[in-house]
Amino acid sequence: MKPTLIIMIKEPRAGRVKTRLGRDIGQIAATWWFRHQSARLIRRLRDPRWQIILAVAPDLAVAARVWPADIARHPQGPGDLGQRMARLLRHFGHPRISPGPVCLIGADIPGISPAHVGRAFAALGAHDVVFGPAMDGGYWLIGAKHPSRLPPGLLSGVRWSSPQALADSIRSLPGQRIALIDQLRDVDTGADLHCV
Repeated sequence: MKPTLIIMIKEPRAGRVKTRLGRDIGQIAATWWFRHQSARLIRRLRDPRWQIILAVAPDLAVAARVWPADIARHPQGPGDLGQRMARLLRHFGHPRISPGPVCLIGADIPGISPAHVGRAFAALGAHDVVFGPAMDGGYWLIGAKHPSRLPPGLLSGVRWSSPQALADSIRSLPGQRIALIDQLRDVDTGADLHCV
């Protein structure tokens, strides 16, 4: 069975996606940027080494025609970011669904390449969990060798959108062998956009 790469993605609608970026450059421009960025990301990350699943928000957008029809979609479901990420990792890492390792990324990382994803899956050969740190203290990737075996408190108590997000997430994984791979920049604000 191939490993699974989950891309968390929002339907590109003004005022519903990249709102912090929208405060800096305007909601229409932020939506346009996200729509084209996510399309480029999906094209770039198609690779025979893994299967791609789009984890879509809002849930009803699984039927949207924005994304390639040949890529499987799954609703993100309710909850905060950590609850949704933990649920997706466990669901797609369940032995009856996809017994291989699972990595999860966001769609707002312009610098990600198949080589980065390949390194993440390779790191899971000797580790239980892998993170791809972001420049702002968060992370652009989380992956697990056996997601169904992760502790129940996975990603709880994380201060999202803060410089402590990665450290808090690591603390939610006691006893796990953790690898860190390449540091990349995600785009949350206009300043981030000018750095990529």
